[in-house]
Amino acid sequence: MPPSPLVPISTEAASANVALPRPTRPKALYEDKYLLVLVKPHEFLSVPGRGEDKLDSLAWRAQQYWRNARIVHRLDMSTSGLLVLARSAQVHRQLSIAFAERRVHKRYVAVVAGAMAPPATADGWGVIDKPLAFDWERRPLHIVDHDNGKPSQTRWRIALPPVGAPTYAIPHTRLELEPVTGRTHQLRVHLQSMGHPILGDPLYAQDAALRAAPRLLLHARELGFTHPITGEEMFFELPPDF
Repeated sequence: MPPSPLVPISTEAASANVALPRPTRPKALYEDKYLLVLVKPHEFLSVPGRGEDKLDSLAWRAQQYWRNARIVHRLDMSTSGLLVLARSAQVHRQLSIAFAERRVHKRYVAVVAGAMAPPATADGWGVIDKPLAFDWERRPLHIVDHDNGKPSQTRWRIALPPVGAPTYAIPHTRLELEPVTGRTHQLRVHLQSMGHPILGDPLYAQDAALRAAPRLLLHARELGFTHPITGEEMFFELPPDF
């Protein structure tokens, strides 16, 4: 049977009998009966926001094609990359615990303003260790707050640009990033605090760094975890388009 052209929205708007055209099927790097690994485009919500104009999201679209899909973690709206979704309460619980216990491999790619020197470490990885807090006066921004912030750590190293990668009008550095903790806007705020905002960041970059790229140059490239049912070691990679 062909899909219905209109799909009710299974949120608070459903009570108002709101419906949207059936959305484009999300791109799946992997799917089985237990979980999904999907690709989130940049400038696209991970989950629905408040209001009918913010219903469209990766989680909502996934549920139109995989009715039991449940979001496990999120990416900022402006960030692109890989997300894993569970297909049962059991798998959702086990994946959530794996994230909380830092047993999930996450690696991002970013392009930042300025020429960064590599860290003076044997393995080439540096650590940004600065506590972060919500900036109540400038919401939704977050800030480094040594008095009230939550502990936040980001691993980083310099990466070579791939062949054919775009160039940008200001000095810049390509980085690989691994968030040890998972605070909101963590990678963006940590890099801004180092004097190297991510190019194209609509919240934390200004002037030339903001204008240098048409989008936030931050992408969740790698995702790895133990399959909660089969025990298989899963690894996924999706290079950025920048």
